[in-house]
Amino acid sequence: MTKRAVLVASFGTSHLDTLEKTIQPIEWDIAGRMPGRVLRRAFTSGMILRKLEERDGLKIDSVPQALERLAEEGFEDVVVQPTHIMNGEEFDKLMAQAEPYRARFRRLAFGRPLLTTLEDYRDLTAALSEALPEPEADTAHIFMGHGTEHFANAAYCQLSYMFHDQGRPDVLVGTVEGYPGLEQVLRRLEERPQVRKVVLRPLMVVAGDHAKNDLAGDEEGSWKRRIQAAGYETACVLSGLGERPEVRALFVRHALEAEETGGTET
Repeated sequence: MTKRAVLVASFGTSHLDTLEKTIQPIEWDIAGRMPGRVLRRAFTSGMILRKLEERDGLKIDSVPQALERLAEEGFEDVVVQPTHIMNGEEFDKLMAQAEPYRARFRRLAFGRPLLTTLEDYRDLTAALSEALPEPEADTAHIFMGHGTEHFANAAYCQLSYMFHDQGRPDVLVGTVEGYPGLEQVLRRLEERPQVRKVVLRPLMVVAGDHAKNDLAGDEEGSWKRRIQAAGYETACVLSGLGERPEVRALFVRHALEAEETGGTET
């Protein structure tokens, strides 16, 4: 009998509370829909892997370590499903790290990151909109993504347009390390003088350092403090995307598509 596995590869988090609320449920949802496969976990961030091992004694595989282990255990058919938001640097790194293992498996297939096709954008905006209250003229909802220098950063602007096209002009998308940044978000708020309240949410799988500090921290440079200083009543909702069943279902769909069609094969 062919030994089959599904490897769920995440950037990772050093916050164990959000790990249990976000990454773990994604893994379990995927495994629940792929009962013939053994579930394995990998993180792509070397910094997080080192921190977890040094601080907590928690050993989690990198992608090469996980694939090496699967090969040594005799698995022949492996689906790798990333929990990355976009086809950016971390996904590129994952694919490059997996390339040397092509000959070690009879079949090695990859699911898509969360935002890949136009359908993905439509489905994610619909899923996130379900969690929002009905639009109010005096309230704006801001999703904060990570951002990147990679050209995939354009995904944030496309997502913002998609929200507006789906009837949510009250939703803005910004990033910590890319475009649009907080300055652009503040400018968009100024263009809507009726807005008095702002609700901030992370546009990240986990609600870790960026959500707790850059978004909702009490230091002067945080988005919460900067937006408050601009005169807005501000609230924060610190839940990662992985906490939402509708978002987890998109990762499950990508994994099943990879299993059925081969996905992005290497």
